[in-house]
Amino acid sequence: MDRGITDPILLQEETGLDTSLRPKRLDDFVGQRALREILGIAVEAARARGEALDHLLLYGPPGLGKTTLATIMAHELDAPIVYTSGPALERAGDLAGLLTNVGERGILFIDEIHRLHPAIEEYLYPAMEDFSLDITIDRGTGARSVRLPLSPFTLVGATTRAGLLTSPLRGRFGLTHRLDYYSEEELITILIRSSGILDVEVDAGGAQEIGRRSRGTPRIANRLLKRIRDYAQVRADGRITREVARAALGMLEVDEVGLDPMDRRILEALVEKYDGGPVGLNTLAVSVGEEPDTLEDVYEPFLLQQGFLERTARGRMATRRAYEHLGLDPGPTRVGPQRDMFRKGRNDE
Repeated sequence: MDRGITDPILLQEETGLDTSLRPKRLDDFVGQRALREILGIAVEAARARGEALDHLLLYGPPGLGKTTLATIMAHELDAPIVYTSGPALERAGDLAGLLTNVGERGILFIDEIHRLHPAIEEYLYPAMEDFSLDITIDRGTGARSVRLPLSPFTLVGATTRAGLLTSPLRGRFGLTHRLDYYSEEELITILIRSSGILDVEVDAGGAQEIGRRSRGTPRIANRLLKRIRDYAQVRADGRITREVARAALGMLEVDEVGLDPMDRRILEALVEKYDGGPVGLNTLAVSVGEEPDTLEDVYEPFLLQQGFLERTARGRMATRRAYEHLGLDPGPTRVGPQRDMFRKGRNDE
């Protein structure tokens, strides 16, 4: 299978490489202006009172800076931070061990918090509200509950699917914010900063070309920069110009709007196999050889934002722009009157 720039396996493999590119202070964080201002005030107030920061929930597509912001909060508060993920917490003892060791006013960062086991989630409620853990000792008639006090801490939860969080858990976060895609100008600023850290020369045209094809996502922008740096070193003079960037991106099969091979495979399956749709998510996932959750969390958000895909009650549908991008004629019966009839049918129901 082709691995595109959004492939979750490759993105996970490069997490360690991205650490050096992440800003350490809120003033160095680019984009998300409203969120930065809110967090700046919250951090300053918590620091002045000597209290733990309010629990924070960050949600939005992958690669927009949720983990980075959690790390920045720890640096700004001069507090320890512990990283884990929802699937990694299998037993109540796992959570108890992390919470008792996170430290005074420390931060516990839980990625993919929507995948917490319900039993683990129940243990989080008193921990978040009262800074205590209710531990059950023994079983049967001899079972008893012991309340274990905790140091005040901040839980930072990150998720790509906020809708899957239960209401009791979501309601215990004092701060809840969505991260949006970045503008081309913001990505260019990030790329220029990253190029300095990586010690690679990028001119304005090269940075603009990379930023334009980075799908509004800093993680993808930095990943492309690294791949183009390799290309420039081997095939050019080491300097990333617009021409070098275009050649490297062509080799990586990243097109003018940032679609990679998997994006195009999704659109081609919709158009060529299912006549534009509608088609169910599971059926589409089998057609392209990818997991349904990966399609929904990684690929669909950008395709929806750019107007290539439409979600309906009956399934996914390719838009007129998808046909045009693939160089195909949508035809009057596929995305015109047919869609109008579909919408009319829904309104009549």
